[in-house]
Amino acid sequence: MSKIESLKTSISQCRLCEKELPLEPRPVVRFSSTAKIIIIGQAPGTKVHNSGIPWDDASGDRLREWLQVDKETFYDESKIAIVPMGFCYPGKGKSGDLPPRPECAETWHKAIWAEMPDISAILLIGQYAQKYYLNDDRTLTERVKNWKDYMPKYYVLPHPSPRNNIWLKKNEWFTEENIPALRQTLEVIK
Repeated sequence: MSKIESLKTSISQCRLCEKELPLEPRPVVRFSSTAKIIIIGQAPGTKVHNSGIPWDDASGDRLREWLQVDKETFYDESKIAIVPMGFCYPGKGKSGDLPPRPECAETWHKAIWAEMPDISAILLIGQYAQKYYLNDDRTLTERVKNWKDYMPKYYVLPHPSPRNNIWLKKNEWFTEENIPALRQTLEVIK
């Protein structure tokens, strides 16, 4: 078994935070040594937990629209890696899902990164991924508005959840300015 396959097997069998989860652990992550883009989001919701397919929901539909990629390209792990901050559904909170469990990023991210030498674009989606990787004091809106500050390594995005429709309406500049720039950045996968 290759090193990357061994890593994937270990992740699929992970039970680090099992006692903290409302459902049986089911890590949802995809990556390969040839991926050029990595998408780092929050954690699977219940629909994704049930299907085992990342971004298999309305958020994923919007994200694919933003990226202007079809499902076939999006789920081609030889091109796009999908490594959330938390690999399992964290549970329901007062206003949406709970934050991703911290164990996943702390335990697995460095090992996964080591297996992907050709990453040319890193999409940090939502506040949890941005806070972890950027370690700054900006708000999500400030980061997204100042996205060029993080280039060429990172591209920052709000979460594409329908829960963020109000944010998108208040910040129309995102759709008008950021999305076209993002699409141009991601030409590497076409």
